Amino acid sequence: MTETTTRSSDVEARRRLRDRLGKDGLRISQPDEPPLFTRRPESTMRPMHWKWADLRGYLEELGRVLDLTPGGDRRTLRLANPGLEYGTTPTFWASIQYINPGEVATAHRHTPDAFRFIMHGDGCSTTVEGENYLMNEGDLVLTPNWMYHDHVHHGDEPMIWLDVLDVSVMKKLHNIHFDPLPTDTQVVGEYPETSYRSFGSGTMRPVGRVERPFGNPLLAYPKAQTDSAMEMAKGLEPDPVDDVILEYQDPTTGGSALPSLSMKSQIIRPGFEGRAHRHTGSKVYYVTEGSGTTVVEGHRFDWAEGDFFSIPPWATHRHLNGGTEEAKLFRVDDSPIFRYLRTFHEEILDDAGEAEVQR
Repeated sequence: MTETTTRSSDVEARRRLRDRLGKDGLRISQPDEPPLFTRRPESTMRPMHWKWADLRGYLEELGRVLDLTPGGDRRTLRLANPGLEYGTTPTFWASIQYINPGEVATAHRHTPDAFRFIMHGDGCSTTVEGENYLMNEGDLVLTPNWMYHDHVHHGDEPMIWLDVLDVSVMKKLHNIHFDPLPTDTQVVGEYPETSYRSFGSGTMRPVGRVERPFGNPLLAYPKAQTDSAMEMAKGLEPDPVDDVILEYQDPTTGGSALPSLSMKSQIIRPGFEGRAHRHTGSKVYYVTEGSGTTVVEGHRFDWAEGDFFSIPPWATHRHLNGGTEEAKLFRVDDSPIFRYLRTFHEEILDDAGEAEVQR
């Protein structure tokens, strides 16, 4: 019996067994199934670039035609990936929220961890589990899982912010819980900025017991402190792939600010040509200032202020700034999941042309 005949017999046997085993809730691998183990991570996620010139028009339209009703959906524009059935990346949804003056995004809580990064405007306050903070452009505010949160806009112009939730992870784990508060807003506590006043210095902490032992006690990361830290970091040796980059951290552990999401601030200076690299996990960038270029496996994204772009898992990419001004970016990625599972891998490549190869 030849090797071809043996292989053909095995294929036919597997197909004959398929239906019979299936009736008893059993299964064996089939020749027409995609391989479970591959030499490199494979993802259906596609590299994407969303331009602010397009996003702004859609957001303004949503602000005119969609209501923000008590207990209803938030007014958000989701950054969808055509290669995925669900989510911006395999692990999280990134959406842009638009809230008009006088509106209230009513209180609720849910199992996904979430945060908001303020893109435009001021005058809106958020209350998270009784703590109240004003939100201003460039601020990062956390909403850890199962903490009530609401937003009230006291300003005169619309506010826009980035919302990110690890809802894709929770959905895959079949662990979506949502609980609206009976009232539109929460009662603000006697000390409304407790977490920031306790841990916001970045160098000191309260004496005694931490009041939030279940996670990061710090809820707000103001822009001014981020900018100061980034200026200091410009005096460090440049990162070969990212130039200047820092991570928002949990001040009690030094780890990522949220268990499944890592938020970072990045500066790409004029003349920087980053090395091509790839790593496990996915990420999304928001351009806060300036312009530059990112090449992702043959896709060239010439981005500018207000744009978003995404990098799929294990996609080879590199950043460049051929202009005369600094470019500043906010980034979110899912690396904490992989680091916790000890499966985070990264390769920095010698050949920059690897980023130009379309796969």
